[in-house]
Amino acid sequence: MIKKIVHLFIVWYLLSANATFAYTHADTLRGSNGRGRDWWDVTRYDLQVAFDTGNKSISGVNQVFFNIVKTPHDSMQIDLQEPMILDSAILLASAPGETDKALHFVREGNVWWVKYPFHKLKTGKSEMLSLCYHGVPRAAVRPPWDGGFTWTHDSTGKLWVAVSCQGLGASVWWPCKDAQWDEPDNGMAMRFYVPGYHVISNGRDLDADTSTTHGAMSPVSGWEVKNPINTYDVTFYIGDYVHWHDTIIGEKGLLDLDFYALRYHEDLARKQFEVVKQMLHCYEYWLGPYPFYEDGYKLVEAPYLGMEHQSAIAYGNNYKMGYEGSDRSMSGWGLAFDYIIIHESGHEWFGNSITAKDIADNWIHEGITTYDESLFAECLMGKTKAQQYCRGEWHNIENDKPIIGNYGVNDEGSNDMYDKGAAIMYMIRVGYAHNNRFRSPVYPGLRIKLQ
Repeated sequence: MIKKIVHLFIVWYLLSANATFAYTHADTLRGSNGRGRDWWDVTRYDLQVAFDTGNKSISGVNQVFFNIVKTPHDSMQIDLQEPMILDSAILLASAPGETDKALHFVREGNVWWVKYPFHKLKTGKSEMLSLCYHGVPRAAVRPPWDGGFTWTHDSTGKLWVAVSCQGLGASVWWPCKDAQWDEPDNGMAMRFYVPGYHVISNGRDLDADTSTTHGAMSPVSGWEVKNPINTYDVTFYIGDYVHWHDTIIGEKGLLDLDFYALRYHEDLARKQFEVVKQMLHCYEYWLGPYPFYEDGYKLVEAPYLGMEHQSAIAYGNNYKMGYEGSDRSMSGWGLAFDYIIIHESGHEWFGNSITAKDIADNWIHEGITTYDESLFAECLMGKTKAQQYCRGEWHNIENDKPIIGNYGVNDEGSNDMYDKGAAIMYMIRVGYAHNNRFRSPVYPGLRIKLQ
């Protein structure tokens, strides 16, 4: 009992919240479940976006399906960051005899307050809001850490565009309820309009509907996710991609795998991406079934290092082993696999399937996923080398501040969430195994034939 109390005290100490810092009203609006958010629950998004690549601008419409879960206030908080512009907000008719209602709205920084006597609507009722918008979205400074749009070209001069917005928020490019605790329960549809390119996105490819146009822009690239999805995971990839399809027989049956690489990288990508099957079998062994069988698994080459976009993982490790060709763990074992494939795919379980309610608890995403790397290393090389790999990553811990941020103000905490979070998971596993409270079977890794 004393050992258990000591373990719990150590975990509390390592995770303890930050001291109070100065936060703005904008931080509170973004990070809290305030009066403009708490009375409605998102059930689905239908997003359409057209790209003007010459001017690096976009325009679009997002239909928000939501349920009224408590007596509404007379305003709704819609997040859409500067310099993007909200053009209209229309409450769509939801029953025979009703008419669409154009709503008034005002801007407060990165928030748009949509005004209407919502209190007249009944609790439990489902409604639809159509939001039209346009603008020049923020360009990424150092993606994916300092995110936004990456507008670039590949080495042949073809357009190559993508977005990364974890922390920054999905509202940097589309209007939504930009809060981790409210994912659309019934999934999301995305349609993109970029002449000359088929756009890659989350979930299943709906095939281009050539009969649909958005003004003069066509064709349409349509995608849909059936599962709830965190708004920062919603993404797109525009480029001259080559695609190939594969499958594995996983814990829940047939799982579709799709791979997209720049055309001139196909040979490199086919070789580097071979690890995906082994990785998925390993993760399913340790973590349970892949969470998104309905939406499949995709790995897509991106113009930045990587990101855990749900069912459409971004890959930008330049076909090198380790972390951009280096051993981040300094253990000697970090070059045995491609860090970005293993780490970002691990987020499908922690971060995408299991999502922290508040960004302050994002150590759950990053810490557990960083520990997952050592689980794959155990599949690949055995337990001893995996432990050396995990402990080796601890040298990256800076102890600058706690890994849990302050709640309600969009504060993510220290970057130590990766390696200190992994250390906590390591401590729990080793501690309980030492006390004979948990015994994990030995996974034979490469010694068995993986499907």
